[in-house]
Amino acid sequence: MISMKSMDSTLSTDGFLDGQLLIAMPNMGDNRFARSVIYLCAHSEEGAMGIVLNRAAHKISFPQLLVQLEVIGADEAIRLPNSAETMQVLNGGPVETGRGFVLHSDDFFIDNSTLSIDGGVALTATIDILRAIAKGSGPHQALLALGYAGWSAGQLEEEIQHNGWLNCPADPSIIFDDALGSKYERALRKVGIDPGYLSSEAGHA
Repeated sequence: MISMKSMDSTLSTDGFLDGQLLIAMPNMGDNRFARSVIYLCAHSEEGAMGIVLNRAAHKISFPQLLVQLEVIGADEAIRLPNSAETMQVLNGGPVETGRGFVLHSDDFFIDNSTLSIDGGVALTATIDILRAIAKGSGPHQALLALGYAGWSAGQLEEEIQHNGWLNCPADPSIIFDDALGSKYERALRKVGIDPGYLSSEAGHA
């Protein structure tokens, strides 16, 4: 069952790489993150949390998820606004895959529920934002991620030092557009790397 809960207080903005993209290097040892592009939502001394941006959740659509969560009735799915009908549902990472996180533009905010990150991007993990999207009153840009990527204290820093990840400023077009298949190459080009010549020895940006 998919759930939407209030985010934990550990999702603070006291880290160094909040709002940046992580781009998996060819020598990434964890196959779950091969060729992944991740938006880093929080990073602090206690660890890090991010959303994978280029893995679709193929088994459920956003309208189906709204029905499952009883946000709408099954008969209402055909009357959703276009923004809700076409909203992306992503596999956000291997942690808490039954939990939903909405990454969105910061023109939508719920007190005590929305985390403002950086560069006009925010994160909300309560069912209220799904109700707003279903009514056509949600954020201008949004995607729903099932699960997230998480790192314990010092783990992400160690992976970057061992050339597991590149990091660079985020680009809203990479975060929110639905061309998932090209996000990895576009993210690499954003840091000036031709994917065809990428070396597994490259350092981070």
